[in-house]
Amino acid sequence: MKAGWLWSGLLLILLLWLQHTLWFAPGGLAERHTLEQQLLQQRDLNRQLHTRNAALAAEVQDLKQGLNAVEERARLELGMLKAGEVFYQVLE
Repeated sequence: MKAGWLWSGLLLILLLWLQHTLWFAPGGLAERHTLEQQLLQQRDLNRQLHTRNAALAAEVQDLKQGLNAVEERARLELGMLKAGEVFYQVLE
């Protein structure tokens, strides 16, 4: 009878040790979950950066090929006007 309790106790201790190893040891499920969350965040950031880079590349290409983009930037960012143009500012 005591041998049965001994084996049951040893098996319970073994089970608890295995569960602890599975969940909390390096490379366990807890670490895996953390790494998966970091991976999802990094993929989202990569998508955002890819979109931004594509927009910047398109703007660079436009600046290289045409003067319309250069003129637009000069008007919007520097407030420049063409010769003979008149600028009207309406205040409310």
